[in-house]
Amino acid sequence: MTKYIVLIGDGMADYPIPELDGKTPLEAAKTPHMDRIASCRIGLVKTIPDGMEPGSDVANLALLGYDPAKYHTGRGPLEAASMGIPLNPDQVAFRMNLVTLSLSSGKEITMLSHSAGELTTQEGNAIVADLKKDLERPGIYIHPGVAYRHLLVWTNGPEDESTIPPHDVLDQNMAPYLFEKSTCPIQDLIRSSWPLLKKHPVNLLRKKQGLAEANSIWLWGQGKAPRLPLFADLFALKGAVISAVDLLKGIGIYAGLEAVAVEGATGYLNSNFKGKVEAALHHLKELDFIFLHVEAPDEAGHHGDFTEKIEAIEVFDAEIVGPILEGLQLFDDFRVMVASDHLTPVSRKTHTADPTTFAWATKHELERSSMKGSFTETAALQSGLLFQKGHDLMPSFLGTS
Repeated sequence: MTKYIVLIGDGMADYPIPELDGKTPLEAAKTPHMDRIASCRIGLVKTIPDGMEPGSDVANLALLGYDPAKYHTGRGPLEAASMGIPLNPDQVAFRMNLVTLSLSSGKEITMLSHSAGELTTQEGNAIVADLKKDLERPGIYIHPGVAYRHLLVWTNGPEDESTIPPHDVLDQNMAPYLFEKSTCPIQDLIRSSWPLLKKHPVNLLRKKQGLAEANSIWLWGQGKAPRLPLFADLFALKGAVISAVDLLKGIGIYAGLEAVAVEGATGYLNSNFKGKVEAALHHLKELDFIFLHVEAPDEAGHHGDFTEKIEAIEVFDAEIVGPILEGLQLFDDFRVMVASDHLTPVSRKTHTADPTTFAWATKHELERSSMKGSFTETAALQSGLLFQKGHDLMPSFLGTS
């Protein structure tokens, strides 16, 4: 029985960077294991349909074989599923970030950090516990998540109001958005968090330590529960998702995949990569398919730090891809894919909708590999292989198309 595993380095793909002599982080990084896979087959995949926001929710739905234009309803409900929060038909789930804004002047309020300076889960949950006491009311419910990523469920909430992903507007003035609609309930709720967070003990301590304060909530990515066909019904395979990020686990849950929890998986460079690899290989003994996701390269892109991004890519290659390739030798037959779900260029500090890089190989192809591949954006472009519809890549990889 063939085993299938997909390895996602979130946001790895990028644009050429002058400080790297015109190379991208993927081109500058040492990635022998991804290069080995790319020596067999490499190409581009358009994971973001025209007119849709270039988010990880849209991109990973596509990579799993689902047409985002048909099945995507929002990021919030996917994360709710991962957190074990059922949604009634009239409930709207919002992602609730804890962010850092410059609040010294009402005329200019800059989005300084979408992650409140990489807030820890312990800090985030302490803050959310108090926000629940002060902001919850009938029909509005707040749920703690991981690090800066939390959830707000709103009965009959403003599903169609325009919201903005905070990582899309880093270093931008958000005062017009926050004040132009004086009666908008979303902005009202955001502003109501400011006096509560200003005096919170976690923020007072972070201020003393010279760290960014989580001085605002930020609501975005709202939607109602989607209805996905089961992955097993589409492809006749049983599988699991492994990720530190609730979004990815939520997609897996709606798809009928097992969401595997790995202790110490953080979404940052300090994540338990060894634990993720061990969990993947262990579950692959009983299952047919694993979708393993690593967030760290995306965070580096949002920070605008190409040195950190190169490090994250090299860690992904050395601590995820390499050990997975070694562990897969225990199986009689396998196919392995590595992909960047979307671009997160350090020059933009946010996602873009450009076609992104993927490579995949069979066990037999790897055994015959020339070892002369290159997992880079340039190599993917030069291959001439392009999936215009992102959801067509999975059937091709599985051999069902």
